[in-house]
Amino acid sequence: MTSLTTLRDVKPAEFEQAADGYQAVGKAAHAAKDRITDQAMVQMRGGELKGEALTAALKRLERLSDNFHYAQVECGLISLALNGFAAELRSAQKKLNDATGDAVSAGFTVRDDGSVHWEATFGEVKEDADFKRAKAQGFADRIGDALGDAMKADQKWAPQLERLKAHNDLNVSDKDWADAHNDSLALRKAAGDQLKAGDIPDGKSPVENATWWRGLTADERAGYVALYPASVGALDGIPSDVRDDANRTVLEEKRAKLQLELDSFPKMPRKYQAPTSSTTDEYDEWEEKTGGEERMKFLEGSLKGIEQIQERFDRTGAAPKPGESILPQAYLLGFDPVGAGDGRVIIANGNPDTADHTAVYVPGTGAGLSNIGGDLARGETLWGASQVAAPGKEISTITWLDYDTPRSAVPIKDGDFIPEATDPEYAQKAAPALNQFMSGVQEVQGGPYGSHTTIVGHSYGSTAIGEASKHGDLATDDILVAGSPGMQTGHADNLDVDKGHVWAMAGSFSVDQVPEGGRLVGLGGDRNVPTDPEFGANIMRTDTVDHSGYWRDGSLSLLNQAAVITGKYDEVKLD
Repeated sequence: MTSLTTLRDVKPAEFEQAADGYQAVGKAAHAAKDRITDQAMVQMRGGELKGEALTAALKRLERLSDNFHYAQVECGLISLALNGFAAELRSAQKKLNDATGDAVSAGFTVRDDGSVHWEATFGEVKEDADFKRAKAQGFADRIGDALGDAMKADQKWAPQLERLKAHNDLNVSDKDWADAHNDSLALRKAAGDQLKAGDIPDGKSPVENATWWRGLTADERAGYVALYPASVGALDGIPSDVRDDANRTVLEEKRAKLQLELDSFPKMPRKYQAPTSSTTDEYDEWEEKTGGEERMKFLEGSLKGIEQIQERFDRTGAAPKPGESILPQAYLLGFDPVGAGDGRVIIANGNPDTADHTAVYVPGTGAGLSNIGGDLARGETLWGASQVAAPGKEISTITWLDYDTPRSAVPIKDGDFIPEATDPEYAQKAAPALNQFMSGVQEVQGGPYGSHTTIVGHSYGSTAIGEASKHGDLATDDILVAGSPGMQTGHADNLDVDKGHVWAMAGSFSVDQVPEGGRLVGLGGDRNVPTDPEFGANIMRTDTVDHSGYWRDGSLSLLNQAAVITGKYDEVKLD
């Protein structure tokens, strides 16, 4: 039990100083992590070291970077816990000092055990004694409340600090990252009075998000990132480096939890009874207990996608091919393995906040976390071609997968008699999130003139863009679509860009049947698709050999896209 003398003499400032120390260590770990990933590893990939020696060295550095990242996250949580404890101690101490000061001023004596006494005067009547006794009891109760608050603070924060002790080794395991996630969940309950989840903007505009973020102190910003990384990482309109920092923590914690679950998955028993097609009792029990094959495939697919994201991080500083520009830093602007149907991923090549030219690529049918590598590669290819088209300019290309994509495009073959890609509802649901994201990019860039922006849609991704754009609030300068089945409108003039800034390309029917399929099912208004002359877009030449070939290295299709992205419209080859 907390004593009066302990609470009276404690120095909350010492805990706050310790919190500042941990915060400083966390910042140093963050800086060290960035130096390793953004400088040391980048230079090594671009240097003369090759082969197994380079692979081994990069692996060691990656492990060291992971250690620093883990230290950054945990130090942030420790700092929050110490500051929370100090704040509650300070409050309890003030209550104690106020109570003892008031008692002394009223002529009472407060002893070290917390009891309150007075000297009886000669001839004091019973009423006077009863009054003083009641008043003394009131002071004693106030002192007791203060001591109770201090004890509650100790009981509340001591377990939080205890659980934040690190293992004495240099290996940050999946269990460590899973524990870090659990640490933040536990700390949210304890720190809820200081940093409330409800104070984080939810469903607000990017401008409102940015205003909230700018109104926080540096400590509050660090606290929200440490406690609520997923919520902060999803806020359109706040700086990309902040979102990247928060989402990389989410990625590590989610990856660890998914891997631990997959590692603990019991072996699948025999599925069918012979000679019938009935499932075995053992299989039914396994499926009910674990979620079955569907859950196992989800875990494997999610981990495969996370590995592809990590591979993109690892390519920073490397040239895709000899003589090509080295890839810039990647920014993870959104990540959720269970969000938006097949997973949510938003990754930028280069910092969009400072880019001269920005392109946002929206993939189409079948895109998801498990196969995100192909869509990330298209974003990288667009970046490389645009960098060549505009040397000396800062380019950022973003792969935006923050919507539930249709899973099927071909009847029966893709698993559905009526393909999901014939349904405009997927685009209608995607539009608000796409508008919000594009407005957020514009906000961090300083307004509509901060960067020249192009949104690029492939296949059904163009349908989502059309739905977002026809309402008149899509923050982009140019719209470019490839292999589009329709944009939910019959004419380019209905889209939210200046006249002449809608661009479309599609291969002939023999190599790309998607536009004609979209026309047949009515994804374009008036049965028009963007490559119809009646639609009114700039129809670009293409040399694609199939529906997925618009981003082939060195192709005319790719060069045309790069010319639009960099605003060199006179270099675009038109049909």
